[in-house]
Amino acid sequence: MDHRDPPGIIAPHIPADAYHRAETTGQPVVIVVHTTTPTGRPLGHYLFPIAVAGAGAMGMVGLVAAFLALLDFAAHTALAIASVAGPVGVGGLTLKLARPKGK
Repeated sequence: MDHRDPPGIIAPHIPADAYHRAETTGQPVVIVVHTTTPTGRPLGHYLFPIAVAGAGAMGMVGLVAAFLALLDFAAHTALAIASVAGPVGVGGLTLKLARPKGK
């Protein structure tokens, strides 16, 4: 009788006498593998929503920064126009937008 190891990675889990008996008689070997199911969720279930929320928050911060930069530019533009234009009349009312520097 020549000695052969069982095939595959399940070899250490089959007793040798059961393997040889099954090999000689042709009877199937039933292998029961007990596994434990993971109790928690994997990290990927949490990582994608956190990444989406972080990207949305960064986008909102960028939107607010762009809005504030636009307001700053508009204020400087209005100040420059007011200092150059002098008095502005609308419907008979005249407004002096900038004070004279001489007084």
